[in-house]
Amino acid sequence: MLDKDKALVVLSGGQDSTTCLFWAKRQFKEVYAISFLYGQKHQLEVELARKIAAKANVPITVREVNFIGEISTGCSLTDSSIEMDQEKPADSLPNTFVPGRNLFFLSIAAVHARELGIKNLVTGVSQTDYSGYPDCRDAFIRSLNVTLNLAMDEQFIIHTPLMWLNKAETWRLSDELGVFDLVRHETLTCYNSIPGDGCGHCPACTLRRQGLEEYLKSKQQ
Repeated sequence: MLDKDKALVVLSGGQDSTTCLFWAKRQFKEVYAISFLYGQKHQLEVELARKIAAKANVPITVREVNFIGEISTGCSLTDSSIEMDQEKPADSLPNTFVPGRNLFFLSIAAVHARELGIKNLVTGVSQTDYSGYPDCRDAFIRSLNVTLNLAMDEQFIIHTPLMWLNKAETWRLSDELGVFDLVRHETLTCYNSIPGDGCGHCPACTLRRQGLEEYLKSKQQ
C-alpha cells in the first residue's frame, strides 16, 4: 500500500525535477526536497532550486558532494577546460555524462529520507529523453530501488513520473499542474548556466526547446 504521507524530491532546479516537485505536492501530504552541489559549473541551479522550493512551501536541504565532480574526470559539466559535446557520440557516452551522479544522489537521498521517516523518493529521470545517460533508465532505477531496500532494510519506493514522457509531454504535465510559466522562466536546464530558455544551443537547451515547440504547437491544433 502506497504511503501517501511524505515524499522527498531530488530537486536540481531544472525543468524535470521542478515538474516532479509539483507532481509530488499533488500526490503526498508532506513534501521535502534535497539538492546537491557536486562541482557542477552551473551551480546557479541550486540557488534556483532553493527559490523554487520556497515558492512551493517545501523545506529543502542542500548537500555538498564535491567528490562526485572530483572523481568524474573527462566530464564537461565539471571541467571547464573540456569542450561540451553538442551531440551524443556514436560510439561512446556524451561528455556531459557525470558517472554515478544519480546513483550517488538517490543513495544519499535515501539515507536522508530514512532520517525523516520518508519512504517515497521522487526523481525526474526519463528513459524517453535520457540523452544517452545510463543512470536515467528504468532498469537502473528499479535495480537501485531493490538495492537501497536491501542495504537499509527499508521499503523505499522510487517514483519516476517522467520516465515514459518525452519533453513535450513533460511540458504538458507542468501546464496541467499549473506551473508552466514557473518552469519555463524560473528553472535552469542549460549547461551554460542561463535560466529560462537558456543558451539555446547546448544539448539540454536543444532538447528542452524542441519539446516546448512541440507542446505549444499541439495546443494550437
